[in-house]
Amino acid sequence: MSIYIETDGSVTIRAPEGLSHEKVEELIEQKSFSIYKGLAEWKTLNESAVTREFVNGASFPFLGMNYRLEIVDTLPTPLQIKGEFFHLKKDAVSEAKEHFKRFYREQGKEIISKRCEYFKNQLGVEYNQVRVLDLKSHWASCSSKKNVNFHWKCMMAPLTVIDYVIVHELTHLIHPHHNEAFWNTVDKIIPDYLERKEWLRENGASMDL
Repeated sequence: MSIYIETDGSVTIRAPEGLSHEKVEELIEQKSFSIYKGLAEWKTLNESAVTREFVNGASFPFLGMNYRLEIVDTLPTPLQIKGEFFHLKKDAVSEAKEHFKRFYREQGKEIISKRCEYFKNQLGVEYNQVRVLDLKSHWASCSSKKNVNFHWKCMMAPLTVIDYVIVHELTHLIHPHHNEAFWNTVDKIIPDYLERKEWLRENGASMDL
């Protein structure tokens, strides 16, 4: 049985099929200290959470770099990156959050799709579609139809961290559970995956709009 503290602070329990409800409750009770410890850590890490304002000079991350926002009068599209700045069209400020989400999704679809193609060959796996969505409490997921899904927030992280998320999810096409074989496979592709995983753990709360 696996227990996870999700990015929104909820607790997910994954238990083998056929395990009785009573046994699950017994195992949760045995792991209660670890669960409360994890929730306390989650609370501490989420103190870094930010609420971004769509005003001149505000900072928005993209691929691990921070870009300042400049609101401009004219622009061919509502939002674009130019040099060290995000340029947002003045008449698009009221819907800025949706424009940013769309930007991250579009960039994610292009960049993550290419990285998935690269890593699938290293892992020897096949998938159906790559989708960039709002996954609420997960950085990524894999469906029964072999669609690999990624949160648009991933695009705020450095590419090295995005690569870790991709390899993590594609490895689930081989090993469904986070067992020793799973982590050994991840380690073969990304030997420093623990550092990248830790970066995501420490900075994940600040990757939001």
